[in-house]
Amino acid sequence: MPSKPSARLAALTVAAVCSAASVVVLTSPAHAGTVRIHDIQGDTRLSPYAGEEVADVAGTVTGIRTYGSSRGFWIQDSAPDAAPATSEGLFVHTGSTPKGVAVGDAVRVSGTVSEFVPGGTSSGNQSLTQITRPTVTVVSSGNPVPAATTIDAASVPAAYAPSGAGAGGSVNALPLRPDAYALDHYESLEGMNVRVADTRVVGATDPYTELWVTVKPGEHRNQRGGAVYGSYEAQNTGLLQIQSLGGAADFPDANVGDTLAGATTGPLDYNQYGGYTLVANELGTLESGDLRRETTREQRTAELAVATYNVENLDPSDDTFAAHSDAIVNNLQSPDIVSLEEIQDNNGATDDGTVAADATMAKLVDAIEAAGGPRYDWRSIDPADKADGGQPGGNIRQVFLFNPARVHFTDRAGGDATTAVDVTKVRGKAALTHSPGRVAPASAAFEDSRKPLAGEFVFRGRTVIVIANHFASKGGDQGLTSQYQPPARSSEVQRHLQAEAVHDFTAKLLKTQKNADVVVLGDINDFEFSRTTDILEGRGTLWSAVKSLPAPERYSYVYQGNSQTLDQILVSSSIRRSGRLSYDSVHINAEFHDQISDHDPQVLRFRP
Repeated sequence: MPSKPSARLAALTVAAVCSAASVVVLTSPAHAGTVRIHDIQGDTRLSPYAGEEVADVAGTVTGIRTYGSSRGFWIQDSAPDAAPATSEGLFVHTGSTPKGVAVGDAVRVSGTVSEFVPGGTSSGNQSLTQITRPTVTVVSSGNPVPAATTIDAASVPAAYAPSGAGAGGSVNALPLRPDAYALDHYESLEGMNVRVADTRVVGATDPYTELWVTVKPGEHRNQRGGAVYGSYEAQNTGLLQIQSLGGAADFPDANVGDTLAGATTGPLDYNQYGGYTLVANELGTLESGDLRRETTREQRTAELAVATYNVENLDPSDDTFAAHSDAIVNNLQSPDIVSLEEIQDNNGATDDGTVAADATMAKLVDAIEAAGGPRYDWRSIDPADKADGGQPGGNIRQVFLFNPARVHFTDRAGGDATTAVDVTKVRGKAALTHSPGRVAPASAAFEDSRKPLAGEFVFRGRTVIVIANHFASKGGDQGLTSQYQPPARSSEVQRHLQAEAVHDFTAKLLKTQKNADVVVLGDINDFEFSRTTDILEGRGTLWSAVKSLPAPERYSYVYQGNSQTLDQILVSSSIRRSGRLSYDSVHINAEFHDQISDHDPQVLRFRP
């Protein structure tokens, strides 16, 4: 392959082609010679021919994509070179539905080589090498498709990715080492016909007809068949997203723990929503793992049961009230206190200034009672319109749902959207100045984000102060398959500030009363091993009770095949040291294709 001066890598320019994507090209003269696919792919992530015209690139059509915004077809060279780092497959981007080509056609393609970045260059994603503005000549038809390369536990390295130049630098220019790093191995197969066999599902089918499998059956496996994400340093290297060339028509409804038995075969793509993706023209047969929704035990008379549950943008127009109510009554066994996240206002995403959520809550309370549960009461504070993030017009907030037959809510007037709750002392014990009240609503930490909701409860004569949270999301973080390794987690900046504010408030409570019973819970949007959790915990101020579970059971959410913790319940030392604490992550949603929320609820039971 002709050498290309490294100076050309410094000549990258960006040209937008749509709002969600861009093409990286090189400002270099047209290439006049004929090259092979492996020459175009090269031995790094960026083609040495990017931005150049190529002519008569030979290959056999292995797959055709006729839907979505990135339409075209894949070709593969039937005469590979001996270099394991250079892929023999390539995507030909036609823009519209390809015509005049079929799988098995031997073709010659002329056009411009480009590096397409799914999600745009600001996403940090790797790029996909492709030929654009193609002219295609069909040489013959009915040819055998090049044999699929098997991806399995033996072929994928244990190490995840090389480190980029500098802290979190790009790996684009590094020579691929497919025998050393998982991401390099997948990149060396980009565009090629690949095969996986008898793979376990680790991410349920989603509304976009995608699922996730692992080619490493034992990698961080939990008892329910998932792949647990337990640290930044130990990635699940065997994960692949599966899509179908046929779209939704024949795609299975799979749950975590199911198996795609037999072969799943097709081109290996790279996309915005999961990185390396096998776009299957042959799908394995779905075999059920018989995964069941969990049910926690009922709290004992002397136990206080406190739960957190993200109900995913619940508003009166939704058809999930009966299902959520059944989950609260039967799977969660009607906890005494439930922190609800993502309760929307009375008309949901309609952006007309409505902020009240009394209709939403009335419908939920009625549905719970109809499902055989208690007649819950509730407390919350309406946010200022469009000030708390989330779906525009939805005005999501946290709500305390509680069983008045078991607990008493201490109402203290004065709390509103902008007034900060403070700590006072009542009869020698820590108390809230407003109940319910919002923690630091004017702080920059909670700008365009949900403000923590504090409430004071009494159970069997003992005061328990509960703070419900919904921290800033991980939106904007670089993906695990990013070109930047290790990927940057920019969203942490706000969550760290939020954790500091909540920690400082709980520290003030505990300074006022050392043995106060304090529960901080909600959708923390970060892991139990994260710096966010460290800040919340402080030096013994709080403790995340999910850590009482064995490591493989610590998860409430499944993202890109990784079972991970986002929802947490943290407790003060008086609760932790009582020795009467029981924690359960109740898996009813995240692992299932027919989920009513993308989060699993968490339940803590203890004796104050």
